[in-house]
Amino acid sequence: MKKGILAIIVGVIIGVLGIIFHLQGHSVVGPQSSFMYSNPDWVTYGIQIAIIGLIVIGAGIIAIIFKKD
Repeated sequence: MKKGILAIIVGVIIGVLGIIFHLQGHSVVGPQSSFMYSNPDWVTYGIQIAIIGLIVIGAGIIAIIFKKD
């Protein structure tokens, strides 16, 4: 159960970072001096990172469901 909760927390952090990277790629957040700012590569990287975060969250939920004793 603790591993599942830990996976969910890590997944949320990864997902939030992915969203921030995506928004930096779109020039919405972040300093203009950042290498991610207004960079189309980081738009797609951010989406991919957020999806990985969702997968980790899903794995954590599945671990909690199947680990119920």
